[in-house]
Amino acid sequence: MDKKDAPADPGVRTRLAHGGHDPRSFHGFVNPPVVHASTVLFPDYATMKSRDQQYVYGTRGTPTTDALAHMIDEMEGSAGTILVPSGLAAISVPLLGFLSAGDHCLVVDALYNPTRRFCDNVLARMGIEIEYFDPAVGDGFANLLRENTKVVFLEAPGSNTFEMIDIPAIAAASHQTGAVVMIDNTWATPLFFRPLDHGVDISIHALTKYPSGHSDLVMGSASANEACWERLEDAHFTIGTCAQGDDCYAVLRGMRTLALRLAEHERNALKIAAWLKVQKQVAQVLHPALPDDPGYALWKRDFSGSSGLFSFVLKDAGEAQAAAFLDALQVFGLGYSWGGYESLAVLVNLEDRVVAKGPAGGALIRLQIGLEDTTDLIIDLERALKASGAG
Repeated sequence: MDKKDAPADPGVRTRLAHGGHDPRSFHGFVNPPVVHASTVLFPDYATMKSRDQQYVYGTRGTPTTDALAHMIDEMEGSAGTILVPSGLAAISVPLLGFLSAGDHCLVVDALYNPTRRFCDNVLARMGIEIEYFDPAVGDGFANLLRENTKVVFLEAPGSNTFEMIDIPAIAAASHQTGAVVMIDNTWATPLFFRPLDHGVDISIHALTKYPSGHSDLVMGSASANEACWERLEDAHFTIGTCAQGDDCYAVLRGMRTLALRLAEHERNALKIAAWLKVQKQVAQVLHPALPDDPGYALWKRDFSGSSGLFSFVLKDAGEAQAAAFLDALQVFGLGYSWGGYESLAVLVNLEDRVVAKGPAGGALIRLQIGLEDTTDLIIDLERALKASGAG
């Protein structure tokens, strides 16, 4: 696309197709070069001393990492993005960068278990007080804030149980006391929710999931607003967790088709969720985009779509019935992670929860709905439900 003819306000699909890299910056090739780099040479001592050139060392960016970071900034509306080797690193670096001994950190209790492990095993050992709060806290959230509350860490919808929270209200209350608000936005991606537009300061993603889309790499990003970008960037440089060029290239390639893939994940997941709701072996379906879900109103207000991940309760089932269900699956794989092209299923363990205990009534099964034919997925689930003996 000739830049002089580009639309003033391009749509999401146009930005995904053309963002991040200007072909004219590299001989007209539409994709950026994959730069493998540690050492960068300077033309003279004065330049080396001043570092007055675009690239100075491999850990501080290359044309490949910049292409992906700029693409994500376009989608997030952020001042800057760091790229790190995993989704957990994308969570860890901002927390380390904005918390110190003696600080108080509020964390939603419905969150990714490795985040909790990092908070409990690393941050707590550093003298940071971690307090988990119920996603259903509502107006009571403001009462949890203290003078030394420096970070509020959110995930929405909640990991595995998919509770919604009032993100703008939490962000506004947090800013009244000077706390920085971070969110793990992996489920929605910036296509379906832009956290910085709703008062969040730092938006975090496991690029392993939908942006990559092919279950073949691990990577993460954290994108900050203007007020927080300098500190986030400094933490990234100081800790030294940098992403590699080949992975950045693969994620950037995945981003080009993200809108198309997400639309299919959403459509397939809603069809499967609706089918599960009427099965006698299913006690409850946890999906915020279903009209009867407790979080539907918040999801409808703030989000523009839903992804392929949700859970359901296998009625009156214990571990043995859940195992029989999982073992009977043939199209669904049994595996962690999600966001790839393939459908997956896992038995959810909520024993790590502190205040948000999750649904009762049976075993909790999380499904990642992939890009297969939904007819085949329903046949697979129907076989597994019968094999479980549940209900």
